[in-house]
Amino acid sequence: MSAATGPVWDPQRYLAYAGERGRPFVDLVGRVDALDPRVVVDLGCGPGNLTSLLADRWPAAAITGIDSSAAMVRAASDTKAAERITFVQGDLRDWLASVPEGGVDVLVSNAMLQWVPGHLDLLPGLVRAVAPGGWLAFQVPGNFGEPSHTLRDELAGEEPYAAHLHGVAVPSSHDPATYLRALQDLGCEVDAWETTYLHVLHGPDPVFTWVSGTGARPTLQALPDDLRPGFEDELKRRLRAAYADDGRGVVLPFRRIFVVARRHG
Repeated sequence: MSAATGPVWDPQRYLAYAGERGRPFVDLVGRVDALDPRVVVDLGCGPGNLTSLLADRWPAAAITGIDSSAAMVRAASDTKAAERITFVQGDLRDWLASVPEGGVDVLVSNAMLQWVPGHLDLLPGLVRAVAPGGWLAFQVPGNFGEPSHTLRDELAGEEPYAAHLHGVAVPSSHDPATYLRALQDLGCEVDAWETTYLHVLHGPDPVFTWVSGTGARPTLQALPDDLRPGFEDELKRRLRAAYADDGRGVVLPFRRIFVVARRHG
């Protein structure tokens, strides 16, 4: 959930690997030990498929999914989950400035904060948004040193593309210990960890399909129409060389960083 003027996200492309993208969300929420929360918020809810799991977990709670992408919110609002969940378009910083009286009992953010520059500075506001005794849980990718990202960076720095890609949005995150200490300093009890998933992807250029729905999407959108196909073809070629398919699918190692913090009551 970055600024409302950010890239236009494609819900269908994002959902191409919905099962793989959903596993970290399940692992994250599984460590939130809230028994009977009244108010639950999913920041950066995307197309709402994972927010629906919060409604399954806490059926008596008032659940809101918030995303800056109009396309994502439309997709979420068209699902059956919208019968149980309120989906709204909004920016993270705007939401923090208007948190409901008393705060929220569970605040979840899955694979969103990496798009917010300087998001460590937002942790105090996120903690304040949680009611005393409530929970803040977030997950961010930690694989930005892998070829899936470095090859995009390298190609984006080459001509004729570099002139069009200066300052384009790229995701970033910190190590688990950085988040742990920052939240401890804010008076929280913190559980932080990391997991590397080994996703087995199938189909033509599956790693490109993955990154084009997330990390590489702002780059692709920033390119002029006459340059985008050449960039895509070259990125596909480099990704195929880095992630070989031996006939059993392409293995994509994906490190993710998890943080679950409880605000002291």
